[in-house]
Amino acid sequence: MRQWVVVVGGTNMDVVARTSAPLVPATSNPGHTRISPGGVGRNIAACLGLLGAPVRLVSAVGDDAFGEEALRVTAECGADVAAVRRVPGATGTYTAVLDDRGELVAAVSDMAVVDHLELDTVHLTDAALVVLDGNLAHEQAARVVASAAAAGVPVAFEPVSVAKAARLADLVRELFLVTPNADEIAALTGRSAADWRASIADLHDRGVEHVWLRQGADGSWMCSRGAEPVHLPAVPAEVVDVTGAGDAMLAAWVAAWLRGADPVAAAQEGHLAAAATIASPHTVRPDLADFLGRDH
Repeated sequence: MRQWVVVVGGTNMDVVARTSAPLVPATSNPGHTRISPGGVGRNIAACLGLLGAPVRLVSAVGDDAFGEEALRVTAECGADVAAVRRVPGATGTYTAVLDDRGELVAAVSDMAVVDHLELDTVHLTDAALVVLDGNLAHEQAARVVASAAAAGVPVAFEPVSVAKAARLADLVRELFLVTPNADEIAALTGRSAADWRASIADLHDRGVEHVWLRQGADGSWMCSRGAEPVHLPAVPAEVVDVTGAGDAMLAAWVAAWLRGADPVAAAQEGHLAAAATIASPHTVRPDLADFLGRDH
């Protein structure tokens, strides 16, 4: 039975520093730092596991303590990590600086370890959906998309960043779901960020079934091919830490879709998950299922 979600993407350790007062650039700022497992693909898989969805993570980590910790925590969330490759060297890191309001000021992503990902571990015979994050190199991402197409499995693509969206733009065709913000969709289509409505039409013309355009505090637009776009307001939340909110948002959408929800209802679940994550100091909120009213 096709029921598994196969998530292919990055796993790393997040190093998140938040200032305790308004940030002053070009000098040392008082604050606090936390270190916890992260990575877009890993976060999505962990959230899906917490929400009770059968999920398998395909990724790569180093043979260090960071890699061991990332695998342990992810498995405890309910995700299958047997297909995560351990490679010699250091696990990837994502280093972020947040201001005193919890908003992202700057970040550095060191994800070179993902280049060691071996994609012969992607087994799709039992997959209902493949979630692909933009951390993969072009050749790897192309293999995932081709394998999914050959197996008849729909693909959801999370661009991750403007640079990574631009690198993989040619692969964004005949996909099930794409989840960019305005800058990322501009990178996918070559249009300006302000021209996002035309960019959505471009992606539909390329065969993308659903485009979920995220606009932060302004909510999102769920745009399905052949249907009128639907705007969804953001769920109000006190900002503690924005890290991981988009990943929880996508995971909740996928979990709802697996239960039979339509794209708009699934997006509403996604907004609830994002609000829960923003209001938490955790990149992956341990009680996410409780917050959404779902059984583990």
